[in-house]
Amino acid sequence: MKFNLPKINAILIATSLVIIVLGFALMVGEPSGTTEFNPDIFSVRRITVGPMISLFGFLVMIVAILYKPRKK
Repeated sequence: MKFNLPKINAILIATSLVIIVLGFALMVGEPSGTTEFNPDIFSVRRITVGPMISLFGFLVMIVAILYKPRKK
């Protein structure tokens, strides 16, 4: 079976998916309950680092789809 995207594009798409999942994993944590407050929901990792890594992953995904390798 032949795909329309070259192998390098598939590798870049897989890499970007891993980066996106990593960003979302950094945003996961214990929630605040109705009876107790968890101040960790406002940590730098969950509010800044995780979303920035996910955004970077989405940008890499756009580049991976639009990347056109040079002809030999």
